Amino acid sequence: MQPPSDLSPPPPSSPPADTPASAAAQTPSLPDTPASLDPDTPFSDAAPVDASDADIPALAPTPDGALASASDAPGDGEDDGITNPSGGSSRKHMTLAPPAAASKKSKKKGGNSVWTRPTSRKGKKKARQPGGHGPGGGASGAHPGPSAGGDELCQLVPATRLAAERNDDAAAQPVLLSRFFKSERIEVSDDRLTAASTKGYRMVHATRGVAAGAWYFEVRVVHLGATGHTRLGWVTNRADLQTPVGYDAYGFGYRDIDGAKVHKAWRDKYADEGYGEGDVLGFYISLPDGEQYEPKQPDLIQYKGMPFHVQVPKEQQKIPAPVPGSEICYFKNGVCQGSAFKDIPGGRYYPAASMYTLPNEPNCVVKFNFGPDFEFFPQDFGGLPIPQPMSEVPYQALEVKNEGAAENGIAEKN
Repeated sequence: MQPPSDLSPPPPSSPPADTPASAAAQTPSLPDTPASLDPDTPFSDAAPVDASDADIPALAPTPDGALASASDAPGDGEDDGITNPSGGSSRKHMTLAPPAAASKKSKKKGGNSVWTRPTSRKGKKKARQPGGHGPGGGASGAHPGPSAGGDELCQLVPATRLAAERNDDAAAQPVLLSRFFKSERIEVSDDRLTAASTKGYRMVHATRGVAAGAWYFEVRVVHLGATGHTRLGWVTNRADLQTPVGYDAYGFGYRDIDGAKVHKAWRDKYADEGYGEGDVLGFYISLPDGEQYEPKQPDLIQYKGMPFHVQVPKEQQKIPAPVPGSEICYFKNGVCQGSAFKDIPGGRYYPAASMYTLPNEPNCVVKFNFGPDFEFFPQDFGGLPIPQPMSEVPYQALEVKNEGAAENGIAEKN
């Protein structure tokens, strides 16, 4: 089935010429760098002048390694001093663009955040919360927020009305791409199986995830073009949707350029070759008894009659304990590329995709197949549990927990 006209790519162009092997031998291990300081383009696989990323001709570096603007040629990345803990030379690290300066609006007193307090207040000062490292229990002087499970502090961000309904999943619906859990830059087709994006890497994930058992889905690369790239794989609900799959500790990505695997922004050698337009990628995950390791944290709570999203500050987030015997494998046109990750942290994992192209280029397009009818279902899983198709993941109603009010705008569990 072809994607809708608004996502259909132009006629495929001839692929770029391969980079000579001699160039790769002279290329140092460079970090991933942003394509520009433009907030619309925070990531780029084309920015470093790196033979492994040579899907487009290498461009001259900017002076002093500075990042080029979107209208300039991408700059040559400089070594960020991060070494490969495993001692290999194929690892590369990805860094975020410098954050934009805070707007005047962010300095406004009060605000919508539940844990935000006015500069002057009356009443007894709330005691330091356990587990904090700064004044008020926060890691950097942040005020304590409502508890979302354990000793973690969290912030309540106002949700759109009827946010529970906007979870866009229902018992009568199959597994689809979410129109709610995605970046605003991602375009989703009407059938919610095709995703497209341009400019910087952004993410979309499926409506349902898995926390235990063995599961499988496919993604067909519909269009890359001369500058398109993808990072596909599995993420938990804590993954940052404005980054590529595998940027943080909550995602495990498979990269098109050289078939590298990506986790915590590290690119490690994985497959013998990359993948391209027309290839069908398979994604396998096994989480034996994984439900025992899934963090129990609500995504949505009710506070004073209004819905709020729970957000735990990154400095307060704790990586869940690894699931013993868990494993992720990637397949290319039905052929296993090997074990990518083992003993991954507990959590609910969702099929996810992130796409990238240079500005003013056609969208990069991928199409999901959650089963049960796959194009290249593997015949051999090498002794691993035979997976179920993601289409058989049961519907789970979104849990909304009630939070009670406390002094100074701090919410505490009833």
